[in-house]
Amino acid sequence: MDEIDFSLPVPNHIAIIMDGNGRWAKKRNLPRSFGHKAGVKTVKDIVKAAKNHNIKVLTLYAFSTENWKRPTEEVSFLFDLLLQFIRTDINELLDEGIKLRTLGDISKLPQNIQNEIAKACKKSEQNKALELNIALNYGSRQELLYAFKKMMEAGIETPTEEIVSSFLYTSGQMDPDLLIRTSGEFRISNFLLWQIAYAELYVTDKQWPDFTKEDLTAAIADFQKRQRRFGGL
Repeated sequence: MDEIDFSLPVPNHIAIIMDGNGRWAKKRNLPRSFGHKAGVKTVKDIVKAAKNHNIKVLTLYAFSTENWKRPTEEVSFLFDLLLQFIRTDINELLDEGIKLRTLGDISKLPQNIQNEIAKACKKSEQNKALELNIALNYGSRQELLYAFKKMMEAGIETPTEEIVSSFLYTSGQMDPDLLIRTSGEFRISNFLLWQIAYAELYVTDKQWPDFTKEDLTAAIADFQKRQRRFGGL
């Protein structure tokens, strides 16, 4: 297993497309719900590992604007699981100095979930160990339309890249240096399209419930071997 060289820079911001919960369950002849439950444990492990690796921002793609197309029963289960996570598991992370933030239009989520998210974000607002973004009802095209609408309302006629960035959900945060996708799929899936313009991509065949802190270490070590030119030589 590759190891991180702490004499070299680590990514400031890692974004992860957590893919493969359903396929993980199917391989084991289990309902998809079992895969989602297993995925929550992985979330906790990876957030803690990211903090230990001195990552400043971690963004997890939890529920997309397209996920509403899934069966009603599965969507309801995902929301129940999210509510349980915020009410119980998230406190363990907040106690370790994690600052919680959500990306996306959470006004479409059930009111009880919105209330619990607001309480958790308020509780963690002074935390500094790691900023954890959870993308909920998130779609990058929707985010860009939201930003353009807000700029028009503000009377901005000639936006710059910096101005556009300031109207995104990630306003005030650095863009991702590293984008990880599990389950072997080579797609961006409408995730942080503006922000990942120069991110390094890392795809692993491991499904999300099987993704470990050692796999995160391997992804960071691989990142350290890349030569980032940003369009230059």
